Amino acid sequence: MRRYLRVLFVCTLLVFCSLLYIFNQLVSSLERADHRERAPRTRAADTGLSERAQDDRSAPREPLELAVVACGSRLEETLVMLKSAVLFSQRRLRFHIFAEDDLHAGFRQELQSWPQRFRSKFSYSVYPISFPSDNAREWKTLFKPCASQRLFLPLILKQVDSVLYVDTDVLFLRPLEDVWSFLSRFNSSQVAAMAPEHEEPRIGWYNRFARHPYYGKTGVNSGVMLMNMTRIRDRHFKNDLAAVDLKWADLLMPLLHKYKLNITWGDQDLLNIIFHHNPESLLLIECHWNYRPDHCIYGSNCISAEQNGVYILHGNRGVYHDDKQPAFRAVYDAIKQFPLDEDPVRGLLLPLEEKLKSDHTYCGRSRLVFTRGLRESVTELQKDQDRSRRAEV
Repeated sequence: MRRYLRVLFVCTLLVFCSLLYIFNQLVSSLERADHRERAPRTRAADTGLSERAQDDRSAPREPLELAVVACGSRLEETLVMLKSAVLFSQRRLRFHIFAEDDLHAGFRQELQSWPQRFRSKFSYSVYPISFPSDNAREWKTLFKPCASQRLFLPLILKQVDSVLYVDTDVLFLRPLEDVWSFLSRFNSSQVAAMAPEHEEPRIGWYNRFARHPYYGKTGVNSGVMLMNMTRIRDRHFKNDLAAVDLKWADLLMPLLHKYKLNITWGDQDLLNIIFHHNPESLLLIECHWNYRPDHCIYGSNCISAEQNGVYILHGNRGVYHDDKQPAFRAVYDAIKQFPLDEDPVRGLLLPLEEKLKSDHTYCGRSRLVFTRGLRESVTELQKDQDRSRRAEV
């Protein structure tokens, strides 16, 4: 009897070990399959792009809508911004240029003079500056000339579903479709995407000096603003002006009247007030989508730029046109002086990298953030130009 029990115990143990081995092999195979499925997604995340953004590069879809407002001496600066957008984007673009009347001819003349290969990548419309007639002068002189025009884009461009608004002092170092892909990540409540005004609260402006409500811990910067304008037009926004939620068109003027003596940065402050009361309506994006001197002037404080490189450069405070921040000016000059259709590596990237080596400011010490994303864009552009030349032969 004991011998029988021992044999039974050994057999049971062998069966258990066999089942354990089979189970272990099954789990391992499932893990390998899961790893293979996740690998492409991981690579997309590592480059700072979603799979949707990567697909957007080649998919034949409607043009991407880009809006800008130019007044005074901003003609050249705006053209350099538009050049950077056309240079690196694979998708067709549509420009909505709001400008003072005496700038219209300059825009048309310069855009029409670009090489046909680039000219075929975009269409454009030039509009006059337009504000509500009752308060046009007040809106036009708020903060910088014409800057508050962006607040009225959803009301003027009524047939446009979504738009990327940028200030004239913005440069695209990666294709525009990359930032456009955030629209597909909006949840049902979100109507816009912007980056924080500051990453470091100790040097933040809003949290130290603002005399009005603002978004989050340090406010948001409106120099790069992605908008679903259909949602903005349809949404009723919470506010501290009335007992009921108000539509965008009914919100702007009462907001200005209440806070005009308390705001410093004009329309950006009004946007901060709006999204303070409606935080669920805003998607906050990382600082490498709106990289400004504040991110490096006292030392690097934009972690996402250190990881991915700068995708959108914002040279506010006039840094493209003085010597206070040579790194920003070097990027601007490199794109401005680069002849379209020439080799972008020898004509753009390498001269810029050499120029940045002589900048020993805090921003200059972070020079790799200025060229990491740009190097990827230039490589893609060079391949595209090579394909075009082979096709012509």
